[in-house]
Amino acid sequence: MPWTTAIAAGVAVLLAGVPVSAVVQGATWVGDAVLVVGAVVIVGLLLHRAGAVVVAAGQLVAVLLVLTARFTASGIAGVVPGPAAWGEFGGLVAGAGEQISVGVAPVAPTPEILFLVSAAFGLVAIAVQLAAVGAHAPAAGGVPLLAMFAVPAALADDLLPWWTLVGAAAGFGLLLLAREGARRELAGGSALVAGAVVVALGVGAAASFIGTTGRFEGTGGGGGGGSIGLSPFTALRGQLSQNTPTELFRVRGLPQAAYLRALTLRDYVPNAGWKATRPDPGPALPGTVLPSFGGPQTTIDIENTAFRDYWLPVYGVPVAVTGLPAGQWAYDESSGTAYTSRPREDGQWSERASLAQPTAEQLRAADGPGSPGNEYLNVGGVDRRVTALARETTAGRTTAFDKAMALQDYFAGPTSQFRYSLQTAPGGGDDALVEFLTVGKAGYCEQFASAMAVMLRTVGVPARVAVGFTGGVVKGDYRSITTADAHAWVEAWFPGIGWTTFDPTPLADGRTITPPYVAEAQAQADPGGTDGQDPATQDARQRPVPTTAPAAPDPVAPDVTAPDPATTSSVPAWPFVVLAAVLLLGGAALVPAGLRVRDRRRRLAAVDGGGPDAAAAAWAELMAESQDRGAPTPPSDTVRSGARRLVHEHQLDGGAQQALRDLVGAVEASWYGGEQPAPGELAGPLGTVRTAIATDRRLSLRERLLPRSVTRRKRTSV
Repeated sequence: MPWTTAIAAGVAVLLAGVPVSAVVQGATWVGDAVLVVGAVVIVGLLLHRAGAVVVAAGQLVAVLLVLTARFTASGIAGVVPGPAAWGEFGGLVAGAGEQISVGVAPVAPTPEILFLVSAAFGLVAIAVQLAAVGAHAPAAGGVPLLAMFAVPAALADDLLPWWTLVGAAAGFGLLLLAREGARRELAGGSALVAGAVVVALGVGAAASFIGTTGRFEGTGGGGGGGSIGLSPFTALRGQLSQNTPTELFRVRGLPQAAYLRALTLRDYVPNAGWKATRPDPGPALPGTVLPSFGGPQTTIDIENTAFRDYWLPVYGVPVAVTGLPAGQWAYDESSGTAYTSRPREDGQWSERASLAQPTAEQLRAADGPGSPGNEYLNVGGVDRRVTALARETTAGRTTAFDKAMALQDYFAGPTSQFRYSLQTAPGGGDDALVEFLTVGKAGYCEQFASAMAVMLRTVGVPARVAVGFTGGVVKGDYRSITTADAHAWVEAWFPGIGWTTFDPTPLADGRTITPPYVAEAQAQADPGGTDGQDPATQDARQRPVPTTAPAAPDPVAPDVTAPDPATTSSVPAWPFVVLAAVLLLGGAALVPAGLRVRDRRRRLAAVDGGGPDAAAAAWAELMAESQDRGAPTPPSDTVRSGARRLVHEHQLDGGAQQALRDLVGAVEASWYGGEQPAPGELAGPLGTVRTAIATDRRLSLRERLLPRSVTRRKRTSV
């Protein structure tokens, strides 16, 4: 019965996948991995008598059924992937790809990431089962196990804990030990696992002194695996929807609530969203950013409790930053962001910043040739309906400030039809931004900031999207900023003043910060004060969790984490991913057999051609045929000793023995006498002996896939 090997293979896959914890937050993925690997093991045991191909096909079907039931809402009978489910698969893959491309490990366990992890566990489990159970070659299962371990280890940014190495080594040792007959072949079979564990401990101890990104790294330092980064939009939804927010910063010295900016986004791609760009070289931090700045400055102390990213959050206009390790950070003045080349989690820093705010009249009067660059006015590819709506909304406004206020009120004013929600329904195939603005009118901060920034550009106001955090809440002598404060807003450019904040998101939980120029403009528009809001009242408000109720039939906005409509409405990407993975695994499994076929053809061609290499090629092929059947000839044997071994091991009959004597004579004459066989002279005797060897014992599937003459290179190379 193969059940011991099958179960051991499943356990080995799960143990090899432990490093996933270094790149995915939490332990949600563990249950999904156990579910999909368990399905592979069970189906393999039920079908093990049907042949390796049927077993692998059945296991692949089982994985698809599990993925359909777990991650889609449109499967036939809930588990069978129909056309709609394939479309959902494509959306999940596209979303996972986007999150991986801009995410910082460990990423949030979104449905897209969990789907990708589960699919990977399923495919690796199939490959290991095929090698260990189907081909009776558990050692070959080490290749996909290594990939399962190495990929997340390479993506993590810290050293992996030693126990992940121990677990992976123990899993592989268990797989080898469970092989049928292993305990008979190894008197101390359990020593295999123990030895693997000891080696892993040694490797782990040695690796703990190596700190290069990309080696066996994961959750070793800093926040102990609990650190959180803020990628462009991809982390926002996951952070805002956490049941228990995680504290990220403690801020002291901030006179009133202010936006904490992590990064800004300049480039907008229609139907895809806003993209981060490579920062420009700037002043090194710690150090002075604006040496000639002479205005009022505020010193702010920021204590980092769990934030890890490429970006260093800053307030207002930084004048100088101190308290950071030298040579790690720099400041990009054009984007207003501090950055590093690899994610870091520095404990604390101090910032001298200008928090000065212009008045509404100063913003209305701002005029002149100054501009941050044409990139901040780019609206290429934006649907003309968006431009028409922006012009309609700002009609009659003659200044850039009044246009910005009109657009902010359009989204967040008292008569706005938009509402805040962490859930958006799939779009209907139209332009995503158009659908958000005209049909759905629901979303979270990303959708609102994205839409307003684009609309500002269409009416001639330079704009960008900023990502960071709102003001948090006061606790004792500091402000506590948590994942619940993650936010996106708009920054518009005014000549002579610079980048100025506007927040179009209609929050109802007290997190909104109203700048004085906005409150002033609102009070002028509504003298009764119903439209204004005193910033000082923000900290006293309680913050209920924002609604996550579905907003059907609201469409998705231009979300960089959402799939492009073309992805889900045309050919889904997921079938091609599955096909590519299957072909890759199948191709890898066929490599040894392909090498054996190449060697055989090369030798037979040399035999047919005659000449100085013909005899050696014939003899090497006979040795390979014998070794493939478990009867290798020691290199120290003479030709005649090897021939006697062939007769004994393969029970050669009289005709085969005579053909073998002819070959031995030809080999000795060629090696020691310099004689060269004529073309085709040795083809007949060689064919006779090969046929007799094959008749004596046929090769099994495992022996054909993993020929010993290739996997154990102890034969004479020719």
